[in-house]
Amino acid sequence: MSNLLVDSRDVRYVLFEMLEVDSCLQYEKFSDQDQALYEDTLRLAEQISVEQFYPVNSEGDRVGVHFDNKLGVVTVPACFQQPYRAISEAGFIGVSADPAFGGLGLPLSVSVACKEYFCAANGCLTFYTLLSGSAAQLVYSFGSQEQKQTYLPKMLSGKWSGTMCLTEPNAGSDVGNVKTKAVRREDGAYEITGQKIFISGGDHDLTDNIVHMVLARIEGDPPGTRGLSLFIVPKFISEPDGTPGRRNDVVCTGVEEKMGIHGLSTCTLAFGENNSCVGYLLGQERKGMRQMFKMMNEERLFVGLQGLSCSTAACMHAIAYAGTRLQGVHVTGMLDPNAPQVPIIEHPDVVRMLLWMKSYVEGMRMLTYFLGKNLDVEAVDQGEKGREAKALTELLIPLCKAGNTDASWLVTAEAIQVYGGYGYCRDYPVEQYARDCKILSIVEGTNGIQSVDLLMRKILMDPDERNLNVFRKLTKQTVNTAREAVEEVYITPVARGLVELDKMVGFLKARMGQGKIAGIFAQATPFQKAMFLLCLGWMHLWNLSLAASQLKKTTGRAVADCSFENIRNDSEACFYYNKIMTSRFFIAAEFPKFFAYVESILNDEPALKAAGSDLFPDRP
Repeated sequence: MSNLLVDSRDVRYVLFEMLEVDSCLQYEKFSDQDQALYEDTLRLAEQISVEQFYPVNSEGDRVGVHFDNKLGVVTVPACFQQPYRAISEAGFIGVSADPAFGGLGLPLSVSVACKEYFCAANGCLTFYTLLSGSAAQLVYSFGSQEQKQTYLPKMLSGKWSGTMCLTEPNAGSDVGNVKTKAVRREDGAYEITGQKIFISGGDHDLTDNIVHMVLARIEGDPPGTRGLSLFIVPKFISEPDGTPGRRNDVVCTGVEEKMGIHGLSTCTLAFGENNSCVGYLLGQERKGMRQMFKMMNEERLFVGLQGLSCSTAACMHAIAYAGTRLQGVHVTGMLDPNAPQVPIIEHPDVVRMLLWMKSYVEGMRMLTYFLGKNLDVEAVDQGEKGREAKALTELLIPLCKAGNTDASWLVTAEAIQVYGGYGYCRDYPVEQYARDCKILSIVEGTNGIQSVDLLMRKILMDPDERNLNVFRKLTKQTVNTAREAVEEVYITPVARGLVELDKMVGFLKARMGQGKIAGIFAQATPFQKAMFLLCLGWMHLWNLSLAASQLKKTTGRAVADCSFENIRNDSEACFYYNKIMTSRFFIAAEFPKFFAYVESILNDEPALKAAGSDLFPDRP
């Protein structure tokens, strides 16, 4: 099936040829599955995305959600109802969840690939399902057997949905400042009072019930994050037979008017305005933040996936548009007054723009799927492979979340540029991808926080450098493998990048030893951006080795003996050759920016630290 959203051939290349996801079949958890099942699941995800999600994407953006202030009721665009039923009935909300509670039990890496289709087709509508999946995972990981039986089958089937309620007016990134209170009741439940803001999917009419995961402080517990607990607070209290019963005392008091994601309700929720909001403790008291962080890796992976999804859709739309938009003559005919107009894809600068976008999209896809595979291995392998996967996951999660979402803003902007003036108009789809993707660098921990987490917690405060050592080991393996099939000009930058990475880390560790913490925090984002480029460089070098091998198997020719002219009629050969050209471009034309970041960090410019807020004396 052809589409303007996701390159399905590349999806299968990364999953099955590069990552060899079918290797998961060796583990008992996946032993009754096979690659054919994964292929069928991907095809169904693509079909629902293309036929049902994508056609209502722009309408959902134009219509948006509606809030009835008098009734306190939120309705989503009516066009979302049928696609939501389709994704629910197909089982995609619980595609990697435990079959004992209605999930499909597939590897997370396959789930990630499926969700790339849905996010690219309609990010707003997919957001509701991602939130439900994350909330269900919390119940699965920490809930009692009774809680699991009550909530999971309904949530995984899409009949009920879920939210994550953390943010408050004075507790955004500073979560420890949460004021929402929980008071024990005689029946073992809790009375919840407080306000939560910016709650995605906080109220809507897609499902019969909404199950809120609410971070609150039990009365008398200590301040800060160590005193927080997690509660299940349903919109409707469940009856003994599992059906929604009386309305709980939680209401929507407002919906945000946003730059993008208009089809996603972003709500202010009031809990216990009538002193009758019932909540149920999830897991242990005062373990709320620990429980949230256990789930945060998967949450941040999916935000990074959404960055990839906006990027791939914008890129593919731009490629299609550039192939049909006639403007100007070919550069070789500039002096010929009779030269015909050509599609803008024939202009060198447009080719550069498209190739730049494509190189980021394919790099992000490799990194995001690789991270999904690592989470699979971490979950099922009790040996050294599992430990290495965990270490690598710790390092790559903030990079995937921050790197992908920063890149998506740039890629969608470049797509608008390809369209020219039309790209700035709502008659064409790419401006929506730009508006929708901007929130991704903010949600689930701003990218500044991701950068600090990466540099401080995952590297500088890791005494044995376990996380970084696994990264070094695997990247060096890729470098060594590449020497068998890849030109040295594409290997050297990545190999040199590892050396420069060690210089950066050593320099920043020395600064930490000197107590210069503020300067380290100021360099966290440049460091993250450098590391993201190094990760994509690693992925592209890995691809160069594999694609060269696959090209030779397909054609019998080495890369040097191939050209578009002699492989034009072989679609598989063209695919691999395109992969090679794209990765060459990234390493040669984009990766050098890594070294500029390194130089900037090592220069340790004092102006930033010396000036601080005094640099802005005229602020109101």
